[in-house]
Amino acid sequence: MKKIAILDDYQNVALKTADWSAVHDRADVTVFNDHLADADALVARLEEFEALCVMRERTALPRSVLERLPKLRFIASTGARNASIDLDAARDLNIAVSSTGANGSGAPELTWALILAAARQIPAEEGSLRAGGWQTTVGRDLNGSTLGIIGLGRIGAQVARVGKAFGMNVIAWSQNLTEGTARTAGVTRVDKEELLRKSDWVTLHLVLSDRSRGIVGRDELNQMKSSAWLVNTSRGPLVDEDALVEALAGKTIAGAAVDVFDEEPVHAGHRLVSLPNVIATPHIGFVTERSYRIFYRETVENILAWLDGTPIRTM
Repeated sequence: MKKIAILDDYQNVALKTADWSAVHDRADVTVFNDHLADADALVARLEEFEALCVMRERTALPRSVLERLPKLRFIASTGARNASIDLDAARDLNIAVSSTGANGSGAPELTWALILAAARQIPAEEGSLRAGGWQTTVGRDLNGSTLGIIGLGRIGAQVARVGKAFGMNVIAWSQNLTEGTARTAGVTRVDKEELLRKSDWVTLHLVLSDRSRGIVGRDELNQMKSSAWLVNTSRGPLVDEDALVEALAGKTIAGAAVDVFDEEPVHAGHRLVSLPNVIATPHIGFVTERSYRIFYRETVENILAWLDGTPIRTM
């Protein structure tokens, strides 16, 4: 029987979220709930497996790791893309990599959860209440404020619709954004500098690439209002983390609400998480029941196709 590993199943739900019975009939499945970042430890754990099931971008599989897994023939990844897998190396090593569909509502919903938490200082007020206190802050109104969206794609457009429903002035910029796309979304296209200068809330919704990495750095943070918040539920490296920590510590901007980090999982006392003007969550934007049902159902389908030697949905 084939040996299959499921990696980074933090909530221990992979086998409960889909029907794996047909896989269990033909393969031994091992579930790992923890995360290994050390390459040597990862190779030692995985060297006996012929297939891996990986969740988005949790475990990095660069060429240096894949070359040390000679039995590996198949990687079943969730989502349409996974930047942590070296696809060129996988092709060179004859390792097939499959993809799945996704649920597109999780990230925009979490974006608004973070914006609302920041606007009404919910973590501070809840902490005060639990400690026996009462009101300690004055909230900010979303109505009439300006929302700046960097990246008006599928997720950014959903965020824009909610911003308009709140009565916000919604503006957007990205390197490829056209007037027509902005008009269709009902927002105003501006240049990057104007967006940073005018926005009360700047939220990022870009795919991480060489072109977008560090797209918000020290210069961009310095252009923002001192009362503005930066929101990132996309990818940590879109923002220069050193510059962000500096801006937050020096009150260049009012705060940051983040779901993503340069390196994940983060360690206790992480420099961003420990700042008082940061609201942070542990990359849960896509972690919803519907998302997991799609991910693991289609992962099972891809595994069965691989076992059958039939075409799979490749990445």
